[in-house]
Amino acid sequence: MQLNKATAAIAANPPSSGNKKISFFDKKPIVKQVKSSTLTNIAGLNSLITFTVLLLAWISGFASRLFAVIRFESIIHEFDPWFNYRATAYMVQHGFYNFLNWFDERAWYPLGRIVGGTVYPGLMITSGSIHYIFSSLNIPIHIRDICVFLAPIFSGLTAISTYYLTKELWSAGAGLFAACFIAIVPGYISRSVAGSYDNEGIAIFALQFTYYLWVKSVKSGSIFWASMTALSYFYMVSAWGGYVFIINLIPLHVFVLLIMNRFSQRLFTSYTTFYILGLLFSMQIPFVGFQPIRTSEHMAAGGVFCLLILIGTLKYLRTFLTKSEIKYFGGIVTGIAIILLTVLIGLTYAGFVAPWSGRFYSLWDTGYAKVHIPIIASVSEHQPTTWFSFFFDLHILVTTFPVGLWYCIKHINDERVFVVLYAISAVYFAGVMVRLMLTLTPVVCMLSGIAFSGLLELFLKEEDRDENSGLNASEEESEEEQEKSPGRALYDKAGKLRRMKHEKPKGNGDGLGSNVRNGVVFFILVLLMMFTVHCTWVTSNAYSSPSIVLASYSNDGGRAILDDFREAYYWLAQNTPTDARIMSWWDYGYQIAGMANRTTLVDNNTWNNSHIALVGKAMSSNESAAYEIMTSLDVDYVLVIFGGMIGYSGDDINKFLWMVRIAEGEHPQDIREGDYFTERGEFRIDSEGSPTLLNSLMYKLSYYRFGEVKIDYRSPYGYDRTRSAEIGNKHFQITYLEEAYTSEHWLVRIYRVKKPSEFNRPRIPISKRQIIRQTSSYISRKTARKKKGYIKKRPTVIKGQKLQKRIST
Repeated sequence: MQLNKATAAIAANPPSSGNKKISFFDKKPIVKQVKSSTLTNIAGLNSLITFTVLLLAWISGFASRLFAVIRFESIIHEFDPWFNYRATAYMVQHGFYNFLNWFDERAWYPLGRIVGGTVYPGLMITSGSIHYIFSSLNIPIHIRDICVFLAPIFSGLTAISTYYLTKELWSAGAGLFAACFIAIVPGYISRSVAGSYDNEGIAIFALQFTYYLWVKSVKSGSIFWASMTALSYFYMVSAWGGYVFIINLIPLHVFVLLIMNRFSQRLFTSYTTFYILGLLFSMQIPFVGFQPIRTSEHMAAGGVFCLLILIGTLKYLRTFLTKSEIKYFGGIVTGIAIILLTVLIGLTYAGFVAPWSGRFYSLWDTGYAKVHIPIIASVSEHQPTTWFSFFFDLHILVTTFPVGLWYCIKHINDERVFVVLYAISAVYFAGVMVRLMLTLTPVVCMLSGIAFSGLLELFLKEEDRDENSGLNASEEESEEEQEKSPGRALYDKAGKLRRMKHEKPKGNGDGLGSNVRNGVVFFILVLLMMFTVHCTWVTSNAYSSPSIVLASYSNDGGRAILDDFREAYYWLAQNTPTDARIMSWWDYGYQIAGMANRTTLVDNNTWNNSHIALVGKAMSSNESAAYEIMTSLDVDYVLVIFGGMIGYSGDDINKFLWMVRIAEGEHPQDIREGDYFTERGEFRIDSEGSPTLLNSLMYKLSYYRFGEVKIDYRSPYGYDRTRSAEIGNKHFQITYLEEAYTSEHWLVRIYRVKKPSEFNRPRIPISKRQIIRQTSSYISRKTARKKKGYIKKRPTVIKGQKLQKRIST
């Protein structure tokens, strides 16, 4: 096409006859144009493939998180999301500033809670902003629907940020693999299904995007990218308390680079800009406040900042100072560092700088929380992770991400040092606590993407590609030489002889055969298909069941919905006074406040351990002692969860020992854990159980009238399906409470606390009935005049005479 155009141009403009040499056609520019157009087409095709893969990853990630909505309905799940939804609805209704100043009187009675100062507002602000945008466009949408679908929407943004981060670390192909992995991996879906309106749903996106901007700033040394990193970090601080992981990992990256003698102006500019702006931004969150400069968790970032300033100063002074002067200045710097460290230790002992929190200590000592802070150890997601959980949440990525880690270590540079540190620290923390599997999942997807990209690049490349590229280069070189010196074309060099097809070498001896390559590629594709099937199955069966709506399946495959939780909360909302105070274990506080709109004593915030311990003491004590506690707290109703009828294992009896341990921590003179075990150290609910346990308030409220129930013809009366035992205390009565409501499947039981003036007093024998009066305080009201009673103007009665009528005057 281009040759025809050139020929037509020459024919239209013939050269002058004065020219000694006529150049008919220049071949070189046409070859370059063809190559540039080819490269443009390849770049456009790559962009199209990248866009298509990321779009499909977003769609598949969004669709895989909708199982709960399809099977049940659009509803908020779990416990914490109910408070987040309630807070978001309040902010949308009353405004942002009223939300920051909101005092919630329905929480932690009689203490209350200042919501604006005790919550990370990023989640609420994000949902409220989306609702505001839709409202501005006159698109009616309920805030609940935005809360339900927020996490699935952000899963697509997480996939995109993971792609860009992996692309900066390795290649675009590895980034596409990582984006596809994180879109459907169960380790991330467990916290981002539809209805799971929790902070982690948006925090993982903020985490990955902050890391991407940090790597970008380190590679470029740009103040702009460092400032963008600080802004993304600010959003992360507003969204989740896990921002501490960022503010410790980035300084660790800088510190390791300094140890590896990789100091550069790019690193200096990036970290100093990020630290100063990030420090100022993070302190704008009311819940964070001055913690970045007054808590030990943030001191490492400040220490690395000072160290980087000192090293930068030394590097600058080395340009014009002598060695002796540098040594002298280095001694001064060392002395200043020692003084600063001493001051920091002194401030910590003085209390100005807070020491590490108990949650931080529990990451390094797995038994610390159980001994010192049992409320942390009582949460199931704070338990150590098992090997089964790693495979369940990550599947084949467990075995492939070490390969990607090895690739990064083999080809190490500044940004790959970061991902190596990220992987090592995340693996450790995920092994300590199940909840932190969420921080491990992104780096596992990234390194697995690098591993699969490297393997496929190795086994899919053509063996003669390098040779063909070498021949093409030699041909181009020969053409250029012919243009420069046409006479040299008469002499053929051995290295530039064009060989016949059968004379071409078949590799350098280490190439793989086509069968081996095809077999390996087929095996990799099978692994990826198995990974997809596993992710879909786990998401569908394990992570898509809302905790407030249960489902059971019969032998014929039929499904039965157990909606006891919402039935009980609806009963509370309709049949109790609006100012009624409900006592329950702290797990259900957010749900009671969110669905029943009633006042609770404790909830999932767990900020006041002594108040929770008081509730635990009431549940662990006998009925009379518990009544005194409930009366002092103005409790109107008590709610307990009982799963013995249907076999629900998450009921309060299975949590009872944690109530005892937490209460014992605050009231060791009244509650002792050993009293609730048998002499052989067993926790039993049958006739051999501890008398203290069988007479506790929790036992009575759970098993009241249960001894009269016969589940089936094979089981005795009062048979507990959850614990597979017949209860030991069947025929008992409760004195200070009365049963108010029991759900259809006995899952939720609500009792009304009798007022002191209305419950029946216990009968006292006549011999023990005594009225004791203090003589000193008793004063008779009779006087001398009133000693003998008389009637004023009493008529005189004479026997045998008629009574005279009184004449009124």
